[in-house]
Amino acid sequence: MALIIGLTGSIASGKSTVSHMFHDLNIPVVDADKISREVVNRGEKAYQEIIDVFGEGILTKSKIIDRKKLGAIIFKDETKRNQLNGIVHPAVRERMLEKRDTYVEAGEKCIVLDIPLLFESKLTHFVDKTLVVFVDEDVQLQRLMERDGYTEEEADQRIQSQIPVKEKAKLADAVINNNGTINETNQQLKQILHDWQVL
Repeated sequence: MALIIGLTGSIASGKSTVSHMFHDLNIPVVDADKISREVVNRGEKAYQEIIDVFGEGILTKSKIIDRKKLGAIIFKDETKRNQLNGIVHPAVRERMLEKRDTYVEAGEKCIVLDIPLLFESKLTHFVDKTLVVFVDEDVQLQRLMERDGYTEEEADQRIQSQIPVKEKAKLADAVINNNGTINETNQQLKQILHDWQVL
């Protein structure tokens, strides 16, 4: 049986760094963010559904969905945001499970589902173990401001829009403390995978 690990964290907690570490260990990662961009491409079912709901005004000249235009609509309007999520989320879940099952059938013994909102979206039933990448809030704030050029207020708003990483850590099967160096993070990951008999 393959072990399915749900990898999550909070914004700027270093989840992508840990995701790359799995790649380096030749453990396949199914990335929910990448898939959420794929399912809204031209020719996809979700693409057409989004146009049916939001109109052609959200398209660029080359008929690609303009993420900024769409974002401007849904950030102000919760109903519209829920409509969009109602189209995109099921498509993402379906594609994630297809990819997961393909890896299982290929005989992989461990597969990672990288899902930013694993707990918020109540998707823990898709995985066997949950792994949270944790950082202190002041570190998170600092990294987010440096990474995306946000003011402290903007960075704080984005952090507050998610379940606090401390709460996620309590829900997780294992936690990686990412306040230190990349090397320390890597050692923790390897120890966890060793404990879970993956390595």
